Amino acid sequence: MTTTALVMAGGKGTRMALAEEKPMLQVGGKPVVSLVLEALKNAKKVDSVVVAVSSYTPKTAAYLDGFPVKVLKTPGKEYVSDMGYAVKALNMQTVLAIAADMPLITGEIIDAVLDEYASCGKPALVVAVPLKTKRKLGMSLGYAFDFDNEQVVPAGININDGRRIDEEELEQDVYVLDKVEVAVNINTVDELKRAKELFSQLRKPSEL
Repeated sequence: MTTTALVMAGGKGTRMALAEEKPMLQVGGKPVVSLVLEALKNAKKVDSVVVAVSSYTPKTAAYLDGFPVKVLKTPGKEYVSDMGYAVKALNMQTVLAIAADMPLITGEIIDAVLDEYASCGKPALVVAVPLKTKRKLGMSLGYAFDFDNEQVVPAGININDGRRIDEEELEQDVYVLDKVEVAVNINTVDELKRAKELFSQLRKPSEL
């Protein structure tokens, strides 16, 4: 299984109400997109990395110029549309799409998600977090759905068979991870502050 990680870094970030592009927001002294790239570099099951940018994130695109990743400019319509554009443009096979605003994600978690995908037997997998965990952490809740007798929220990580990207609806499995590292993403100024606090708590001094 050849796996391409597709980092989605082209959104408008309208909820932030900040001049800075969301992927370039600083957590632990680094742009959040670079923390996601570090996690992907540490993942043993990721073969290559592509970062999807758009006209809304020119600073992000310029920053990534020094990284060993492919940067692809997408139309900047919305998440799902831009993901499909990237998958088709580069003829991707197994695609792990991950939001660029997940500063706590780790390579170990990414590998665990890929293992779950390999064993689930379905062409798509969505990673979700218990609603109660998002609420406890003070994260915005967004869209929630029922799974296995509890309310869960999509975490911003999905895996799809890129060869079937044009199919209207792929059969999918849900992988619920009750982990802070998966529950934290940044959509508001308050979430940025909370992410910085949690980053300092979870990372060892040698990792900062």
